[in-house]
Amino acid sequence: MIGTAGWVLERCDDLTRHSSRSDALERVYLSPEHSAANTAVRAWMLDAGLDTETDAAGNIWGRRAADGTPQQPGTPGEPALVLGSHLDTVPDAGRYDGMLGVVLAIAVAHRLRDVPLPFALEVVGFSDEEGTRFGKALLGSCAASGQWDPAWWEQTDAEGITLREAFARFGLAPERVGDAARRPEELVGYLEAHIEQGPVLESADLPLGYVTTIAGARRFVLTITGEARHAGGTPFSRRRDALVAAAHLVTRIEDLARATDCLATVGDLRVEPGAVNVIPGRAELTLDLRGRTDTGRDALWEQIAAVGHAIARERGVTFEAVETHRAPSTGCAERLRAAVATGITEATGAPSGSVLGLWSPAGHDGMAMAAVTDVGMLFVRCRDGISHHPDEHVDPEDVAVALDAFTAAVLARAEEAR
Repeated sequence: MIGTAGWVLERCDDLTRHSSRSDALERVYLSPEHSAANTAVRAWMLDAGLDTETDAAGNIWGRRAADGTPQQPGTPGEPALVLGSHLDTVPDAGRYDGMLGVVLAIAVAHRLRDVPLPFALEVVGFSDEEGTRFGKALLGSCAASGQWDPAWWEQTDAEGITLREAFARFGLAPERVGDAARRPEELVGYLEAHIEQGPVLESADLPLGYVTTIAGARRFVLTITGEARHAGGTPFSRRRDALVAAAHLVTRIEDLARATDCLATVGDLRVEPGAVNVIPGRAELTLDLRGRTDTGRDALWEQIAAVGHAIARERGVTFEAVETHRAPSTGCAERLRAAVATGITEATGAPSGSVLGLWSPAGHDGMAMAAVTDVGMLFVRCRDGISHHPDEHVDPEDVAVALDAFTAAVLARAEEAR
């Protein structure tokens, strides 16, 4: 049954068992659930004819040589086309974001296990794309692409555990994280299948599309500091209410973003001291910025920062911003866009040249992998564009055609390489 849409969907269901919560799906980096998911994926990779390895950053890899025989991931001398996505989740996640791409990649490898290719084929399950635990996204693929920043070691999770400590607890050696890095000469490209996480394909009544560009993203923690005082004893003229200032900023952020083609989201807002009868003295909020171009995204940030300082002056509070993540916009390589488009045409019977290309406002591991190789992406329709939520849904018929298209895309890239 491996290599079918039914098998793919069943494996996505299986992965939901590896969750830190009994009432929802949550699987974060370097957790026991991460380890359990890697173990499950390793077994499926072995069944697909791949040799396997967990790298120095916790990513799980499988590989076959060009002639189809199992081969140690990263074996030199024969560059590889890499297929994959991520296995970690956001809190209260759906079951297809990231996971569908990993399982589809394994199914493609199984379908092609007896087919000689002009390159090796590797499958990867990246360990931390979402950044849920330590606040820094793309940790797994940054390690794989040689972009690990030593400054990240001291970042902590909600329990105060540093990234360095979490590595050791997981059985990884922090000083060896550089061993996870792949070199450009080892790779011929990276292809990722992923649910769209938006409504464009559904609106167009299409099961699949190819990605042209992945949005550039920046993330910030914004802190507004006022003065905590008695809610009954302090008149409005004497108040320096951090929460009211934050509320004004949140609405202005939306107004500014709506006037551009960028996206801005305040996803978390925390108030101190957080008592019903105390004026908030401190408000901390997160800001996620995304844009089709880095220039447009950065221009929006300059506007937001200016408004933040203006609100602070007006309301007698202070405004500070700390950037926690930055990723440049990433264009998918023309040859891989063409391979994915060819795969979609063959799988769906769509007229040549009619396949839909769309940009991805969501970030993906391909943004990091682009530092060492060409990247391309296949988008799969998801119901109502819902993602990062338990209501995430894909139709079995769409998964079946996605599996056909992803397989055909690998073969198209192989034909181009011969």
